[in-house]
Amino acid sequence: MRNPNPVKKALFILAICCGSMATAFSQDLHFSQFFEAPLLRNPSLAGIFTGDYRIQGVYRDQWNSFTNAYKTGSFNGEYKMPVGHSNDFLTVGLEVLYDKAGSAGLVSNEVFPALNYHKSLSDTRTMYLSLGFMGGYAEKRIDRSKITTNSQFSGGVFNPALPDGETFTQPDVQYWDGSVGMSFNSSFGENQQHSMFFGVAYHHLNRPKNNFYQNATVELDPKYVVSGGAKLYIDERSEFTLQADYSTQGGAQETVAGVIYGYKLGDFVDNPKYLLGIGAFLRWKDAFIPVVKLEMLPLSIAISYDVNISALNTVSQGYGGFELSISYIGFLDRENSAKNKMLCPRF
Repeated sequence: MRNPNPVKKALFILAICCGSMATAFSQDLHFSQFFEAPLLRNPSLAGIFTGDYRIQGVYRDQWNSFTNAYKTGSFNGEYKMPVGHSNDFLTVGLEVLYDKAGSAGLVSNEVFPALNYHKSLSDTRTMYLSLGFMGGYAEKRIDRSKITTNSQFSGGVFNPALPDGETFTQPDVQYWDGSVGMSFNSSFGENQQHSMFFGVAYHHLNRPKNNFYQNATVELDPKYVVSGGAKLYIDERSEFTLQADYSTQGGAQETVAGVIYGYKLGDFVDNPKYLLGIGAFLRWKDAFIPVVKLEMLPLSIAISYDVNISALNTVSQGYGGFELSISYIGFLDRENSAKNKMLCPRF
């Protein structure tokens, strides 16, 4: 595919710069593989997996074919443990997020511990109501030496020695942030082989101030997220996994949903060597996202690519964002491991 001409490239860079400024004031960072970053969706989704612990990482490289636009990385770890002799569980987790956007080097860092309690609602099948909290330290900084403004042009010529005219004194801002969420998780169907979940979350509950100009009236808008998913077993080798998120923040909205078809490979369907998943997601009015996922339990790897279908498609020529995720789910050698439990939160 040919690269766009210089005019289109300039327009595209201008558009994504404007978009990055809008993101700073309206929408949080997000992934197309949102299902591989559960704590970013809802802290009450921590621990909803078949295992004692889970480690996940997601890396996103967006619009890098045109300019050094966005690079985002997420890491989360979860540890699930039973509570006493009941069917209840407690999950502790940690979410770490890094993002670098644009030629001005806007960098965001977040370190958020999480705590989630799973209350069993049935003694005969998997059914849990979970309440989760997450909060911690966040930082944003910008490389002021890479910023160019109209004040640095004299007679139509750019002069980096001229002051940029900006009034903020500190190129970084730190703040504390928090979120809360609740989810319902249950098995269903014949022999309880299917599973589903539904959750709601409220992010930025303390309305932190995170602007470089130290304006006390500018706060980070709260974000509301509604999440849902279902895993449906078709036969002993085939399954469908459906996932969807709806979020709204500061007047901006995002809806993303899709499905992955999984097929077990190997001689033993109860303990397959591989599970190959192929599917697609749609971020409404923004991107079509094909996904390929390979599970080699306890390890899984997924690759996706955003095909841009938004108004930027003319200048982007369909270029979007590449994502790679890695997940590891394991059991511990202990008497009360989830491996030995008849009932535990799972999806």
